[in-house]
Amino acid sequence: MVGRIVEIADDRRHLFVHRGFMVVKDTEGERKELGQVPLDDIAAVIIHAHGITWSTNLVVALAERGAPVVFCAANHAPVALCLPLEGHHAQNARLRAQWEASRPLTKQLWRRIVIAKINWQTATLSAHGHDPSAFNMLARKVGSGDPENIEAQAARRYWPMLMGESFRRDRSADDINALLNYGYTILRSLCARAVVGAGLHPSIGVHHANRSNAFALADDLIEPFRPLVDSLALRLKGSGVETVTPEAKRAFARLIAMDLPSPEGTTTISGAASRFARSLCESFESGQASALMPPQPPSTLELAGLDALIP
Repeated sequence: MVGRIVEIADDRRHLFVHRGFMVVKDTEGERKELGQVPLDDIAAVIIHAHGITWSTNLVVALAERGAPVVFCAANHAPVALCLPLEGHHAQNARLRAQWEASRPLTKQLWRRIVIAKINWQTATLSAHGHDPSAFNMLARKVGSGDPENIEAQAARRYWPMLMGESFRRDRSADDINALLNYGYTILRSLCARAVVGAGLHPSIGVHHANRSNAFALADDLIEPFRPLVDSLALRLKGSGVETVTPEAKRAFARLIAMDLPSPEGTTTISGAASRFARSLCESFESGQASALMPPQPPSTLELAGLDALIP
């Protein structure tokens, strides 16, 4: 079963565990129970409201199942994640291989990730009726470690083509940028879970290495998936949803179950993230960047399926 994204958006809520379920209660008035979700069905809990309380037992139960708890700021961007310390039976060996990965290896891994991201941008632009031919050339120019910063060059072309010449990516803006923030939060939690589940440490990145970023590796792995959020945000805007409404939240929560192509056949976004993380383990352990298997970009028809996610 594909895990469920549980979002807590209202104040005055208490979260606790009871007989294998996460229970949500109102903390005012009659203090009535508002709902239950089986713990085994939860992929992540995302908390936006700032008047929430929870039990330690619940956090422990979620950690035992590898489900992150994500805390968000007012702009819907994540500010903290709670993840388990133990995520895999081979964690010790994999952490050692991750830590000891050579600089040439990590530079080649980042090259493959950047190429994958540009390929996903290409697919997204094509699905929205734009000519992405220049992006094919950019992808071929990416070198080891991306010394020419082709990723940024692609971004400077990508955003105005997809969103319009007046668009500016602003993480604090309360417009379609807030939709992007929210969607990236969903995918970041998914990638963080995949990283821990594969036995890797989320703070040891391939490229991202900010000392204050405890989830650098998740931020590496999210890169190819970002255009999915961009496409869904643009489709939401086209349907009249331009802020983070309940309808938008439901659409992004459904995103992890979207079908994607893979060498083994059709998989989900969640399955693709897990496979991506496992292949990264293989690269660290073998010392071969070619073992990394970034997710394949969806076709125009598959991206059109995003419309079905909008209520």
